[in-house]
Amino acid sequence: MPRLAGVNIPDKKQIKIALSYIYGIGIPSSERILRQAKINPQKKAGDLKPEELSMLRDIIEKGFKIEGELRREVMLNIKRLRDVGSWRGLRHQKRLPVRGQRTSTNTRTVRGNVRKTVGSGRKPAASPT
Repeated sequence: MPRLAGVNIPDKKQIKIALSYIYGIGIPSSERILRQAKINPQKKAGDLKPEELSMLRDIIEKGFKIEGELRREVMLNIKRLRDVGSWRGLRHQKRLPVRGQRTSTNTRTVRGNVRKTVGSGRKPAASPT
């Protein structure tokens, strides 16, 4: 398994897809990287030569924020929003959808699968004491 940016890349996948296993690199940016390195995007990741791997490593290190650095930046951006007290920051704090999605229905995964249907939480009738 080739290793780029601290991530093991699967051998049997096309390099175009395999590069997207790195946090911060999607398919469009992987295509751009491969065009810059003059590598065939259909080539399997396991078939890459050491020179090609080092070229990819250099391009990625110079031109992209990836993995830990990118995660840290995203975390700091969210922290800044929370500290300022913006609406988006409050939504992040409450772990609710940030980008205007409806929450009456949907967002089960975000809200923790809270079911608010009639009768689901109904208590049994009180017995005489």
